[in-house]
Amino acid sequence: MELHFPWHLYLMAALYVFAGLMHFIRPKIYLRVMPNYLPSPKFLVLLSGVFEILLGIGLCFQETKDLAIYGIMAMLSVFLLVHFYMLKGEKESAGFPKWLLLLRIPLQFLLMYWAYAYLNV
Repeated sequence: MELHFPWHLYLMAALYVFAGLMHFIRPKIYLRVMPNYLPSPKFLVLLSGVFEILLGIGLCFQETKDLAIYGIMAMLSVFLLVHFYMLKGEKESAGFPKWLLLLRIPLQFLLMYWAYAYLNV
């Protein structure tokens, strides 16, 4: 099988598909960090999992790669809500140390940049 894209784009795709599947395999992990001001938390956890899977798969095809990249950047922007919510207090942090929660914010921007870097590949 000939690869059409760099191997690391397929790695990114696999990471998003895996992360999306985890929303179905271990939904309680995601429910613990879902902001309480959002409606239907279980539905949102599953919906975000579906989007991660579809966007990960979309990265693998020339026809959908760029759309998937824009979708990933938008999705990661929305996920910032969760990251900031987790900084609100001890209950919201789900037991994660504050330094790790703070580190996740710039990590989101690095993930956005990683996706953006493949727009013209």
